[in-house]
Amino acid sequence: MKLIRTTGRGLDAITAITDRRAAPWERVLPQAHRIVESVRRGGDPALLRLRNKFDKITPQSPLRIPEVELQLAWESTSEPLRQALKIAARNIRYFAARQRPKDFALKPAPGVRTGQRVIPLASVGCYVPSGRYPLPSTLLMTAIPAQVAGVERIVAVSPHPAKETLAAAFLLGITEFYRVGGAHAVAALAYGTASISSVDKIVGPGNAWVTAAKKLVAFDCSIDMLAGPTEAVITSETGDPASIAADLVAQAEHDPDTLAIFITSQAALAKSVTAEVIKRARGNKIATAAITNRGFAIVARSPEEAHDLTNRIAPEHLTVDTAADLAWVRNAGSVFIGRWSAQPFGDYVSGPNHTLPTSGLARTRGGLSVLDFVKLVTIQEYSEDGVQQLGPAALRLANAEGLTAHAEAIRARGVEDGGVRG
Repeated sequence: MKLIRTTGRGLDAITAITDRRAAPWERVLPQAHRIVESVRRGGDPALLRLRNKFDKITPQSPLRIPEVELQLAWESTSEPLRQALKIAARNIRYFAARQRPKDFALKPAPGVRTGQRVIPLASVGCYVPSGRYPLPSTLLMTAIPAQVAGVERIVAVSPHPAKETLAAAFLLGITEFYRVGGAHAVAALAYGTASISSVDKIVGPGNAWVTAAKKLVAFDCSIDMLAGPTEAVITSETGDPASIAADLVAQAEHDPDTLAIFITSQAALAKSVTAEVIKRARGNKIATAAITNRGFAIVARSPEEAHDLTNRIAPEHLTVDTAADLAWVRNAGSVFIGRWSAQPFGDYVSGPNHTLPTSGLARTRGGLSVLDFVKLVTIQEYSEDGVQQLGPAALRLANAEGLTAHAEAIRARGVEDGGVRG
């Protein structure tokens, strides 16, 4: 883990962090394009061939996982883990329910009614990675908000889903689950094949190939976001070195490209955290690689500079000292407050979603939520009285913009340049 300052030679490293744009998925974009096009044009035969090549699953193996396999996975899961899955699902559902927007109606003028209807998407596809680790939590985090939103068809895909992931699907009542992954799975969800009908939106994290494919299909099928490597930032003036280091190492074990950063104006604290991180990462190959490649303890000249730098980084996960720090936080995917709020709690049981923006995207959006699974459809209704109220202003604006057909459509409702016809 590198200890740097916000002056001198440390500026180059800080600039590389704050301006990070290049992502692993960009390097595989050409190959991913060939895969996506192959499935789009070739359907099931291409999908099965690519599944055999990349997922190492024979073409004879059924794409769809039988419901009985999901049930058996649940029944063979230990009772303590079943209870843990239920607790996580309950809290995720509770939080998502509070996020759901509501219908409303307004009367901006006499005779005019406007409003909003909240309409769920018809279908979504949840991508669940199954590479280094089994991730039943990702299925919970992607499928439950869709269920709360009212999505009728929820599809899950994963190349080698663990028993725990299949058990989570059974718990949620997700019965349409396909054993396929990678860019070819994304293409199948986006364009459909004989076996897999297309969906309206694809959500969930994945490797570089999955992310590249999501970018390629984004104009034809909605996506949540382009996920880069995990990011953890802890900004603290008074924190406990052991707790800080534990969270940084925890997130670092996701991926060798994880960004793990501690920011403070206290040089002694930075040194203590650096030593603790190195000690805790020992023996964890993935975490050690991440800490070595992209681990930083940054000493700022003041707390205010530390806060500014944190917002410039716009991290996926951010831990701060107290609730008072929320006043300066502007850019973060999810914020954890105080030494007891371990970042892994947010990965599993807190309730807020763990599918979060990376690579600086937290400047413009938050994490996955119910809002990703609904459409806000606006409504407008005029009576004759409403036309008298707002018609003249609309006509003047149409004339100002030179849109003559707009103006004529307004005049057809009895509006004249001098007012409203009697």
